[in-house]
Amino acid sequence: MNKYELDLLKIIADIDGTPSGAYNIRANGGLAGRSTTDNIDIVTKTDLPGIDIKIKPHTVGETVHIPVVVSESGLTDTVYNDFYIGEGADVTIMAGCGIHNCGDGRSEHSGIHTFYVGKGARVRYIERHYGEGDGNGENVMNPTTVVIMDEGSHMEMETAQIKGVDSTVRKTTAKLAADASIVIHEKIMTHGKQVAKTDFTVDLNGNGSRANVVSRSVAKGESEQVFYSNVNGNSRCYGHTECDAIIMENGRVAAIPQVSANNIEASLVHEAAIGKIAGEQLIKLMTLGLTEKEAEEQIVNGFLK
Repeated sequence: MNKYELDLLKIIADIDGTPSGAYNIRANGGLAGRSTTDNIDIVTKTDLPGIDIKIKPHTVGETVHIPVVVSESGLTDTVYNDFYIGEGADVTIMAGCGIHNCGDGRSEHSGIHTFYVGKGARVRYIERHYGEGDGNGENVMNPTTVVIMDEGSHMEMETAQIKGVDSTVRKTTAKLAADASIVIHEKIMTHGKQVAKTDFTVDLNGNGSRANVVSRSVAKGESEQVFYSNVNGNSRCYGHTECDAIIMENGRVAAIPQVSANNIEASLVHEAAIGKIAGEQLIKLMTLGLTEKEAEEQIVNGFLK
């Protein structure tokens, strides 16, 4: 792997050198490194590009890294990764994509990830997207995440678009059985003429199921963001969806949260707030010696933290 690819791995997956535990590193459409453990197996698919990650029941405290890096301008890469998390497991999965594009071509990665979360299992899923390069080519990332949750399981999703992604369509669907719960925290930064679209759909099918979907975003320059969310309460359940956004310069944000109660015992809440940075926040930080630009950066960083 070249220097650019190694630097991308640090940013998107906290990998510096060879990671411990199970990992699968994909670079420019091919396998760049893989390791398995006694409890976690990674198998190349035979029918589609991608891998199956199989985590044994009651595996606790292990981490799987599955980052993707692209450094070839004009490359289009699509992968289908399926995760089978056994009953009672408690694991962390670190994914993400980094693109370094110094050419004029469109570099694109689409990751279709499907999670089958077993009974009583707990999963923390971290996904980061980042683009860079001094060329004129576009960096495009279109992640799709499908989550099927068994009884009593729990999943925490932390997704972040750091910078440098010209276009993205982010789609997530989740189906929850009884007493299952999911927490989704999304963070997005756009600038220039970038476009980001997010679409969440959560089906609370089992009694006692719970969902909390929160998106925080900042739109700078001429960039545009659209946030859709739909939480369907099909049982005795609780669902909450929220979108908070800061617009700067000529940025545009549309938030369309929706909740649908299809059961008399469903309890659902949605919230949305969009606005500019408050003047008093800037003034307070500037009285402490910061420039206006530095004050804005501090506020944005704290908002997306």
